[in-house]
Amino acid sequence: MRRREFISLLGGATAAATFAARAQQPAVPVVGFLGASTASFSGEGQRLAAFVQRLRELGWIEGRNMVIEYRWAEGRADRFAEIASEFVRLKVNVIFTYATAAVIAVKQATSVIPIVFAGAADPVGTGLVASLARPAGNVTGVSLQTTDIAGKRLELLREVVPHLRRLAIMANANSTNAVLELNEAQVAARTLGIDVLPLQIRRGEDIAPAFEELKGQADALYVSLDPLMNTHRIRINTLALGARLPTLLPFRGFVEAGGLMSYGPNQSDVWRRAAVYVDKILHGAEPGDIPVEQPTKFDLVINLTTAKALGLTVPAMLLARADEVIE
Repeated sequence: MRRREFISLLGGATAAATFAARAQQPAVPVVGFLGASTASFSGEGQRLAAFVQRLRELGWIEGRNMVIEYRWAEGRADRFAEIASEFVRLKVNVIFTYATAAVIAVKQATSVIPIVFAGAADPVGTGLVASLARPAGNVTGVSLQTTDIAGKRLELLREVVPHLRRLAIMANANSTNAVLELNEAQVAARTLGIDVLPLQIRRGEDIAPAFEELKGQADALYVSLDPLMNTHRIRINTLALGARLPTLLPFRGFVEAGGLMSYGPNQSDVWRRAAVYVDKILHGAEPGDIPVEQPTKFDLVINLTTAKALGLTVPAMLLARADEVIE
């Protein structure tokens, strides 16, 4: 064979090998994001920004070496399974979500694709993981443990509403977590000598009739953590203010929307920590081997404007302990 022909043949073979190698290279990883609420909610945007920023700090840059597929359920539980099935069809590398009902729906859709949550309230109690130390299966993340702080929330509420004797608790009857939180809040209320009026709703249309039901029967309203409540937070706050009911809410976004006060895990911190789980899994870690973490940073947020509208005086000591006071 002539030298020139050999070189041309070798060059062609090298090019073919290079092309084949490129074809075999895996595509950039894809993270499926299931938003339980709506993209327009400012709190959601803040948390999502914290998540994406933490991924950048860990070397994952959206559009360069990773892709995030965003889907929003807009507070509709029936959309969770639909979106989860879509992610399974897309064969995403990791599914990231929050809210217990959404995590349950995703887990039911796949036992293979790793799932990371930032906000399952009681992952053991709801059967998402075998234990916090060793989750097993394909699910892990950062727990909110909202059922564990129900008592603390009621103690804070009673500092603002010292005459609290009758408490309405609004919970989504279709949400496993909300029902668990309702039960925990009822136990805590009984310990404090507070009577409870449960308001179990299943859809947004049930909210207004629920307020009609409790007219004059409650001194305050406790709202459980749930995407349905989040989606309708403005309506809940408006009706509560009209009924002159002080509200105890899950987190800051509710208070920004006119609620009285909230106490719960710092959501942005939880989502940043969840990004570390996604990073570990994209680097080959098995979700079942990564322990579930619990929140370490909690925020107390008080809306003084709402307090004044309700004729309430917030104790100076409580204001001093608040992480944020909205005026």
